[in-house]
Amino acid sequence: MVGAFPDILAACKSGRTVRLVIENLGKRYGHERWGLRDVSVELGAGVVGLLGPNGAGKSTLMRILATVTKPTTGRVLWDDADITRRPEALRAQLGYLPQDFGVYPHLNALEFLGYMAAVKGLDRASARARIGALLELLNLTDAAKRPLGTYSGGMRQRVGVAVALLSDPRVLIMDEPSVGLDPEERVGLRNLLSELSAERLVLLSTHVVSDVEAIASELVLIAGGRLLLKASPEELLRRTAGMVWEWTVPAAELAGLRQRYVVGSAIRGADGGVRVRVVAAQRPFVTAAAVSASLEDAYLHLAGGQRQAGGA
Repeated sequence: MVGAFPDILAACKSGRTVRLVIENLGKRYGHERWGLRDVSVELGAGVVGLLGPNGAGKSTLMRILATVTKPTTGRVLWDDADITRRPEALRAQLGYLPQDFGVYPHLNALEFLGYMAAVKGLDRASARARIGALLELLNLTDAAKRPLGTYSGGMRQRVGVAVALLSDPRVLIMDEPSVGLDPEERVGLRNLLSELSAERLVLLSTHVVSDVEAIASELVLIAGGRLLLKASPEELLRRTAGMVWEWTVPAAELAGLRQRYVVGSAIRGADGGVRVRVVAAQRPFVTAAAVSASLEDAYLHLAGGQRQAGGA
């Protein structure tokens, strides 16, 4: 997906501290339903993985941080400025790829990116150079003059990444950016985001743990619109050490097992049995063998515990 990293990735080196502070943030829809409630966390440079099940409030949080949606309660500070009152303070240094990113199908990539650069206020010479470098970086040069309506889902997603990077942002917010990408493209995107994060905050929302497992310096977990915790991947793994088990059960027992435990995987064997991977504080069955925890196990343990407590 991604070509050799050119100097374009090193352009954002202002030497200024990257710091986004979220205080008691809440978003209410209608009179009763809260999409977010009392979220407080501080984010700095690096890749921050925002994890949570579908409906957890990830997209709501991303839209507030991108100044698209206003919060009901709380505030977000960028360079000590409240982004609700002064959205331009963050917008000038923001790149945003929403989950529902759309394109003008009759424009080609050069035309579309030129239009978006003008919207962002880039001068024509700078925009031309930046667009050429991004098209090369994202392996879109050969397709640059084709109408976007002929692009595959993965190619359109790469155009979205290019739009987010046009203004050389200090804050890059990406909501489910790997949607539509094939495995090779997903790896390329992860490598690109890792390279970008040295001088930037890259906030990556996903419910696919493998998207952030290898590159995130910190993880923020939310469920039911509430913050579960902010921690490093290493800390999450320590929390789940000694709590992951595998054994084989008859297929007829699988449904009951899912009701009692957090089941990470269930692989059917040729003999009709099912090899299950379960997260539990105590050995769940006499033949269950302890195995090393993965980041996905840690995430399932925390998110699953929240659901069992009625928090979702």
